[in-house]
Amino acid sequence: MHTPALRARAVPFLLLVLSLFAGLAMAAETPAPSVRPITHEDLWLMKRPGALAVSPDGRWFVVAVTEPAYEEGQGRSDLWIVSSDGKGSLRRLTSGKGSEGDPAFSPDSTRLAFTAKRDEDEASQVYVLDLAGGEAQRITHWPGGAKSPKFSPDGSMIMFVGRTYPGAVTEEDNRKAAAERKAHKYNARAYDSFPVRHWDRWLDELRPSLMVQAVGNGTPARDLLASSALRKEPGFGGRLGNDGDTIDAAWTPDGRGVVFAATTNRHESARAEVRSSLWAVNVDGGEPRRLTGDEGDYSSPEFTPDGKVLLAKVEPTTDKWTYTASRLVRWSWPSLGDRGVLTADFDESVGQFEVAPDSRRVFFLAERAGRDQLFEVKVSGGGVKPVGKLEAGTYSRFAVGGSGSKPMVAAIWASAVNPPELGRVDPATGRWAPISMFNKERAAAIDWLPAEEFWFTSSRGKQIHNLLVKPPGFDPSKKYPLFVLIHGGPHSMWKDDFVIRWNYHLLAKPGYVVLLTNYSGSTGFGEAFARSIQGDPLEGPANEINQAADEAIKRYAFIDGSRQAAGGASYGGHLTNWLAVTTDRYKALVSHAGLYDLRTQWTTSDVVYSRERNIGGPAWEELPLWKEQSPFYRSGQLKTPILVTFGERDYRVPVNNGLEFWTVLQRQNVPSRLVVFPDENHWILKGENSRYFYEEVHGWLAKYL
Repeated sequence: MHTPALRARAVPFLLLVLSLFAGLAMAAETPAPSVRPITHEDLWLMKRPGALAVSPDGRWFVVAVTEPAYEEGQGRSDLWIVSSDGKGSLRRLTSGKGSEGDPAFSPDSTRLAFTAKRDEDEASQVYVLDLAGGEAQRITHWPGGAKSPKFSPDGSMIMFVGRTYPGAVTEEDNRKAAAERKAHKYNARAYDSFPVRHWDRWLDELRPSLMVQAVGNGTPARDLLASSALRKEPGFGGRLGNDGDTIDAAWTPDGRGVVFAATTNRHESARAEVRSSLWAVNVDGGEPRRLTGDEGDYSSPEFTPDGKVLLAKVEPTTDKWTYTASRLVRWSWPSLGDRGVLTADFDESVGQFEVAPDSRRVFFLAERAGRDQLFEVKVSGGGVKPVGKLEAGTYSRFAVGGSGSKPMVAAIWASAVNPPELGRVDPATGRWAPISMFNKERAAAIDWLPAEEFWFTSSRGKQIHNLLVKPPGFDPSKKYPLFVLIHGGPHSMWKDDFVIRWNYHLLAKPGYVVLLTNYSGSTGFGEAFARSIQGDPLEGPANEINQAADEAIKRYAFIDGSRQAAGGASYGGHLTNWLAVTTDRYKALVSHAGLYDLRTQWTTSDVVYSRERNIGGPAWEELPLWKEQSPFYRSGQLKTPILVTFGERDYRVPVNNGLEFWTVLQRQNVPSRLVVFPDENHWILKGENSRYFYEEVHGWLAKYL
């Protein structure tokens, strides 16, 4: 239990960082600063460091920093630079009106490539800035936009990802195709295969491709895949993410080719697992050569600086499991012999990875028990080791540069009470030292306590991890209502992190204790734990959530067990809807983007095969789970007041599911409220919409707690 003195010294950013990463203990008599509860303005206007780059010579860190705004189009993202030793001040490199990101250094560390959409640009393009001075120069004019720039090993060319029209070979061909489509008098979409939508957009005929552009001579970009049989494959595509279709790619060490990840079975995604293979293509043209088979889904190819080893991530192919942890694999290059799985004995999924300058080690991020932590493994093989011990907070991304055996490592770190900041990681000790102070002043003014962790053993004998967040002005002698917040995924986890969409402290602000449970199916607790909901998508996790609430009430005398509410989004919304039909312990519920009818969600979502595999087969085979764990078929048990919210542009859990739920609630005369955001997707991303959402949640909980 926190005393007032402990609460007071948990607030200042630098003090917490020093305590956590340098092992310094603060005196109990530290006076409390003047603090206040968090506001939505605090949450929304915090600066957000993002994409990182470290110069090859190790001298510079560059970071893209988003400065949000409530007014649409008024936010901006600029690039900032700072000396890697942290002795100089951060300075702004760019100051465009739009978003600038994807920073990438030239091999000699003198130039910086980045993407931006400036006033004259119809789509994002690649710019190059000479760090010695001068204005950034636009070097691409690709009609479909450009992203993910990478300098060639000799610095003379840049590779980027661009979108292309069917049959278009040159930059001019794509420009003409765009003009022709714009001139059409009809408005229609036509498809021959699944998927037709993804996340918040209808898919179109454009596909990603790899372009190379000479730096500085004004020649048009060349499409490396333009005339290939590969791109004509009906299922050709890159990695389909929430921000569109892209291709992971890396220059070969000699600069004569590119290795990339692409799929050829995207058109089978309604009935099979989509797999990407690694391919190689010469810069001078020719048909891409396939490097890997169907043994897994490959992504993120990267070479060691010495050019001797190719690395990539792979999710092993399986017809059984919905979840499979990604592994880090290696091959000798260019022979592609000596294949090895570097993380075969590591029980978590590999996230972002970077190779050390000496080519001997690979650093990577992985989820573990409420944190994204930094790990390392030798390129030659051996066991995975943590880079220090992260006692609090989480890393969101990092970058590596420099030379020799002492790499420079930059990383973005945050915690529930520390907004994200840029810092330097000592690879020997794992200590993180802050460099930026973008949010220091605003964070220091907020009355908040670090998230508290606890574990308990479930009725099924599982160890379940939890975080507990207390309200501002916390008084252990008082009694507080409990709000059980359920994460989505389900293959994700609650972290000691600064989050925007369901900020723990803003939810706790009215005087609630917030409970966050990493139920079965969560990542960060081993592959078996994440897989354990196969065939039990809702009932088992919901039981653990209820048991976690019981455990919290038993452990903490300041929780009023007679006043409980629960809520969540996406899979958390699914579980909330399940609670609505299986228990009356909660006085109120909040469901955002929550599945209600398994069958209708399966047939209208942009992702279907994983759901079918989790249940055991298609809905028409009348497998019991399609009904047994579908809230719709228990609608007669609805009693608890519930707030239902949706984004109209959500194609992951389409709005029809929310309308079904709303209709049933009204039919059953259950106190309920429906809020639809016409311009939002699966997430609520606009400032004023977010503010309104929190007001709705607070108002609903206040009405019943």
